[in-house]
Order: sequence, then C-alpha cells, then structure tokens
Amino acid sequence: MEAAGRDVKKVTAIVGTGRKRTTHKAVLQFLNNLQSLGDVEYEIVALSDYRIGMCSGCKLCFIKGEEYCPLKDDRDVLIQKLMASDGVVFASPNYSFQVSAMMKAFLDRLGFVFHRPRFFGKTFTSIVVQGIYGGNKIVNYLDFAGKGLGFNTVKGTCVTALDPITKKEQQKIDGAVARLSERFHERLLKPAYPVPRLINLMAFRMSRTSMKLMLNDNYRDYTYFKDKDWFESEYYYPTHLGPAKKLAGSLFDSLATMETGRRRGALVT
Repeated sequence: MEAAGRDVKKVTAIVGTGRKRTTHKAVLQFLNNLQSLGDVEYEIVALSDYRIGMCSGCKLCFIKGEEYCPLKDDRDVLIQKLMASDGVVFASPNYSFQVSAMMKAFLDRLGFVFHRPRFFGKTFTSIVVQGIYGGNKIVNYLDFAGKGLGFNTVKGTCVTALDPITKKEQQKIDGAVARLSERFHERLLKPAYPVPRLINLMAFRMSRTSMKLMLNDNYRDYTYFKDKDWFESEYYYPTHLGPAKKLAGSLFDSLATMETGRRRGALVT
C-alpha cells in the first residue's frame, strides 16, 4: 500500500482478550512504537468482537477443503485481514499457563493452514502478558505456530504485569515492548522472501514428498500442493538455494521417500 509515494506497511494485531487492559495496552504501545519507527498503519482486532466456532475435528477442511467446514463463523473474515497485512501480531494473556480460550479457538480454526501454509512474505511476532509465570512457553508456542502458518517470525516477548503495576514494572514492560518493536520493524524492511533456513527446508521437502507418495487427487492437501507446483519446486516460494542446501534438499526428499515406503509397508501388513 502506498501513500504520498511512500511504502506504508499494514500491521494487524489479533488480540485474544475482550478486556482493554494490560494485553491491549501492550499491543497498542507496540503499534505506536512501530509508527514512530516508520510508515505504518495498524488495526487491532479483538477476537471477542468476532464469531469463532469450536473445531470438532471432522477433518473436512483437510480432506475436501476449508469451504466444506460445517462451522459458519468469521474465520474467513479474519484470514482476509491477515492476508491483507504486511505484519501480524498474535497477543494473548496467560490463562491457565496457555493462550486464552478464544485465541486457541482461532488457531484451531486455522488448522488447515498448517497443512497448506500461505502467509509467506509477512512478518509475525507475539506478545504474551502474564501475572507470574509460564508466559515464555506461550511465546514459544505462538512463534512456532507463526512459522507453521508461513510467516517470517520474529521472536515474541512476554511481559509480567501484576495489578496494580509499579513504576519499575511498567519500565520493564516499556523496554521489552520497545525492543520487540525495533526487531519487528527491522524484519518488516528486509526482503519478504528470505532463503529458507535448513530446518524450514527440511520441513517442506519431507512433508511434500511424503504427501506426494501417500495422497492423491481425492485430498485437498494434495491438490493444493499440485496446483502450487510445490511437488516440483525447491521451496514454497521462488528462492535461490546454494549448492549445500540443494544437496540437503535432495537428501531430505530421499529420507522422506524411505520413511514413506516403510510406513506404507506397515499399513499393508
């Protein structure tokens, strides 16, 4: 998106709480910091304002396609918001040592995207607000989910906010959020489609090879990969792999072929 000849980045924050208190304030602070660093426009999306159904595990989205999901909620509206963004933030309070129920429900509604990732070229991070303990593990979980969805992931942050917040605690929050804003903004300005890390290349090559050998046109995962030409490509998006990574990619394909063969043999017997 351009305004007055400038490249304006759109950032969307998905917030898993209906309370406009500490989590919402940390997100707003993060977004305002981004605006001070460059041309950024933002939207805060409170999941409590949207209808999110509870996934029943019917697997129709995996097999036939997400359009066959029996739940008719705001999933696709939220997906479109993510698709229209250059950067995305998932923010949640620490509830019972995990993300909030509404954030988890939202992630479950994106289950098929983990099979068919699509948010490539977009920067992602996470913000978790806790009272005492456990938030760093939630950050790791959200960041892992971000990678699985296809985002370029910047390690998120966990801030501790007891009520009422002392001046010293607020200063710690301010510092953590400011540092995250700087790292996120730096990633926003880098090339959108980086050369994949070895672990990402391995995940792609082994999953696509096993899918090619195990599935067929009766499965949406298979037809999606086929339509994207991912069965023949080096990675999800055009990139330049050096000789070492080309060799590693071929090795991962071979390993997946052998593992799939063993699995098919076990299924037959």
